[in-house]
Amino acid sequence: MANHISAEKRIRNTKTKRTQNRYQGRTVRNSVKKLRDTEEKEVLVKEISAVVSKIDKLAKKSVIHKNKAANLKSKLMRKANAASPATPAAPPAEK
Repeated sequence: MANHISAEKRIRNTKTKRTQNRYQGRTVRNSVKKLRDTEEKEVLVKEISAVVSKIDKLAKKSVIHKNKAANLKSKLMRKANAASPATPAAPPAEK
C-alpha cells in the first residue's frame, strides 16, 4: 500500500492512463481489422486516412511502438494501393 500522498496520486493517474490506453489501442486494433477485411475499394480509400491518423497518435503517445505503427501503416497502404485501380497512362501525343 502507498505510504505517501504523491504515490497514491500516481496510482490513480496510472490506472486512468492505462484504461485510456487500453481503450484507444483496442479501438485502433478493431479499425485495422475492419479495414483488412474490407474488399470495397471506395470504403478502403475513404477510411484509411482516419485509421492511419489514429495509429500515428498512439505511436506518438507511446501506446504502441513507432516501428509497429510503421508496419501497420505500410501493410494498410499496400492493401489500399493493390485495391485501388491503377491510374491510366496519358494517351500518346499526336504528331
